[in-house]
Amino acid sequence: MSLSRIIPSILLVLSLASCGRGHQSWETGDYLVLDSIYCRDPFIVADKNTKTYYLYRSSTTAEGLGGVEVFRSGDLEKWYGPERVFTVPEDNSLTGVVWAPEVHYYKGKWYLFATLNTDKTWADKVEGWPSFTYRGTQIFRADSPSGPFLPLGKDVTTPKDYMALDGTLWVEDGVPFMVFCHEWVQIVDGTYEVIRLKEDLSGTIGEPSVLFKASDAKWTKGLSDWKDENGGIRKSYVSDGPFLYRTSGGELVMLWSSFKDTYCVGIARSASGKLAGPWTCDDEPIIEEDGGHSMLFRDFYGNIKLVFHRPNSGFSHPVILSLKDTGKTLEVL
Repeated sequence: MSLSRIIPSILLVLSLASCGRGHQSWETGDYLVLDSIYCRDPFIVADKNTKTYYLYRSSTTAEGLGGVEVFRSGDLEKWYGPERVFTVPEDNSLTGVVWAPEVHYYKGKWYLFATLNTDKTWADKVEGWPSFTYRGTQIFRADSPSGPFLPLGKDVTTPKDYMALDGTLWVEDGVPFMVFCHEWVQIVDGTYEVIRLKEDLSGTIGEPSVLFKASDAKWTKGLSDWKDENGGIRKSYVSDGPFLYRTSGGELVMLWSSFKDTYCVGIARSASGKLAGPWTCDDEPIIEEDGGHSMLFRDFYGNIKLVFHRPNSGFSHPVILSLKDTGKTLEVL
């Protein structure tokens, strides 16, 4: 082969190699492994366009404004960062700590679903219980999974008279919905509820409806006692972390978290295959070794991955496990 044909071939190979790693220019400095990253309610986006995994976590500024940071990885093992991708605007209705950031791709944009908090209280519900505080999920938008995420408005998207958290996106028959938790602090037995979103996710349409209660699962155990106005005693039940998934067999299931002996991940399923349900809960959790608030993603080889935080107290960090889709349900491998 002549030199004139060899040189262009070499240049082509070098060019392709450069393109293949161009998205990983953020691989500078030291990297972290998952069990060294403090993170509750982890959420991972696998961006096929750049072959980059994004791990989102909450982060509060020195001034007390809530926000979100991201770590990046090319292999789910070495994580670089963090980089700040969102700070709650100072003129937002709620500006405190952010919980459970989720990032979803929808109609050409990336949307951050963030639970915002404040220390402003409504009232003390029960002696020894947390006070009512303003809490809700708000939606923000960006052109890239690395942000910056900007508000669609100044108010939370969930009902303002709810202590609501952990909103997640689900699109059914082309219509966007938010599934979220109604906090046990307010209603004693935490619920999973759904509300329709406007097409551009800038607001809601109609009123929320209840899908199921945390106490509906046989495995959930009540926590604090609540004494009602008639002197009766009720247990409180925590509802956390909904995430929806359509199985290969067409079943609609939801991952969710509450407490058994420790923090756990359960599965609920819709008999109709639609958000409207009716919903039933599996008798036993899929994860019960002190870990919860989970979500699913597919790695770049098509494998289903489950990520959640463990332990629930102390140094919480992300844990990734592989799952099998049986067509009817999900099983940990």
